[in-house]
Parts: sequence; C-alpha cells; structure tokens
Amino acid sequence: MKKSKAIVFSGVRQIELREVTLKPVSSTDVLVETWWSSISTGTEKMALNGLIPSFPFIFPFIPGYETVGRIVEVGAHVNQDLVGTFAYVAGSFGYQDVNAAFGGASQYIACPVDSLTVLEGIDNPQCGIALPLGATALHIVDLADVAGKKVLVLGQGAVGILSADLAKHMGASLVAVTEPHPGRLKISSADIRVDPEKQDVSAALAGHEFDVLIDSTGIMGAIETGLRFLKFHGKVVFGGYYQRMNIDYSQAFDKEISFIAARQWAKGDLQRVRELIAEGTLHAEKIFTHRCTPDDDLTAAYDQAFGDPDCLKMIIHWKPEAGSDACSHEK
Repeated sequence: MKKSKAIVFSGVRQIELREVTLKPVSSTDVLVETWWSSISTGTEKMALNGLIPSFPFIFPFIPGYETVGRIVEVGAHVNQDLVGTFAYVAGSFGYQDVNAAFGGASQYIACPVDSLTVLEGIDNPQCGIALPLGATALHIVDLADVAGKKVLVLGQGAVGILSADLAKHMGASLVAVTEPHPGRLKISSADIRVDPEKQDVSAALAGHEFDVLIDSTGIMGAIETGLRFLKFHGKVVFGGYYQRMNIDYSQAFDKEISFIAARQWAKGDLQRVRELIAEGTLHAEKIFTHRCTPDDDLTAAYDQAFGDPDCLKMIIHWKPEAGSDACSHEK
C-alpha cells in the first residue's frame, strides 16, 4: 500500500504531520504528487476548532481542498498522456486509516480523474491554488450581474479582492471597496478604496448610489452600514458563510432590496478562472502572501493563516523545487 505524509487534524486545535495509507488507485483514478496546498481560513478554521462536529469532519482527519500537484500515475481507463501534467485537486477521500475533510493536505493524493482540473496554458501551475477562490468570486460576480453598474464590495480578503477584480473585468462602471487593513487595501484594484477606521465612509462615497453590494466580511454591522449606500431596488450578494443573519430590516423594506446567497461556484467556473489566469486577465498571485513547508511549525502556520490580517493565503510548499510564487501566462 502507498504511504504518504499528510497534515492531520487529530483533535480540537491539534495538528500533526503523520504517515497515512492511500487507497489503491482504481481504473478511473490518478495518483497526484502534491507540490503546493493552502490553508482555508473559513472552513478549516471552524473544523480545527471543533465547530463542525459532523461527517466528514470527524477527528482525526486530513484537511485541504486547495491543492496543486503533478500526476504521476493513472488508472487503466485514464488517458496516459496526463502523466507528468499539473492539475488542481479539490481533495480526496482516498485514505484507509484516517478520515478526509477534504483530504488535499497530503504529499500524495489518489482521486478520481473527473475531480481534477488540468492546468494547461498556465506557465506556473502554482496559480492553480487560486482556482476555488477565483471560482467562488466569479460566481458571486455572476449573481451580482455587474455590467454597467456601480458595485460596492465589503471586505478585501482573498475572495473580496478577486471579486473586485472580476467585477471590473465584467464591466462594472465603478467598483468601490471598504477594508480596515491597509495591506489588503493596497493590493485591491478597486476604483475607490476606503478604510472605515481612518476615513468617513459617507464622505468617501459621497455622490454615489450603488446598484450592487457584495459582502465578503460576514460582519452584520458592516452589512447594515453598506445598505445605506444602495439605491432603490438595489441588490445584495452574500459572498461568505453566515451562521446567522441579523440586520436591520427597515432599510431593506424602504428600498425594496433583493438579497442573494452565493453558495459556492457553478459548473464550469473552475475552467473559466483557469482561462482568465492563463490569459493574464486575473492576477491570482497577489493573494499568495505567505508560505511554509510541512516540516515547519504547523500550529504556528495555521494560527498565522487564521489570525494575521496581512496573510491572505498561506501556501504550503511540499517540494523544494516548488520555489517561485510568481504566476505568469502564455502569450
């Protein structure tokens, strides 16, 4: 049986690097050698803190749904030409002695070929790490229907930054953002960038009524404030995950505001983001702010990913040659 090193959440706030056993590669599976994975600051943070006590988050389990690696083996019914190519892997349940949620933080991954997104056209495949966040942002912007409209994005975490980028690409007439952390505002491509802790938001947005509000903060107070700047019949797209919603209904009533929940991404969105990265339209590398290796202090790395506002995306480098953080595209 194939053995692999993997990052395992063994209990509440307990992280270790452990040897695990992979399930055999079936006729429709591939074996991927991981080069990069990353840390989710939403789902993985909740799971590590024991806030999702249901399958598949049953300790001990392997986290990770943002992984890029090289295909090193394919099953009998899989195209042999895939061997040696890089692919984005959304995770795997292919382990014998440990649970997987989602199972991507492993040195080797056995998974169905249909679950891969092959990264053709991208010079540096590390950028494939951004596919799920980019697809999430793309779905949000699709639901927002931004073409020709003024858009206000609350929060400039990774999804908020990519949402602002994509809103501009998809024809928004104006994109404004609010974000209290200067490092994140600096990365943002928005036309108007507002730090609500240092600026008067009303003054900064004076003269603008927005058609669309995209929230990527999950903070009810921020959403309530943002509603003030929406026009009559405006639209709100909730871009995060919210355990409870608690906002003042009066503004929604007075303006007949529409609310839309964005679940994740739609079919084909991963491929669309891959093409946007390959052609140089979406510069995913700017959210890759920090790096570590599996042999580093994993508890410290996860704590930084979860708690440092300057850490948009912590990339775990599994191989020494995984080197450069720069993503480029073919001309």
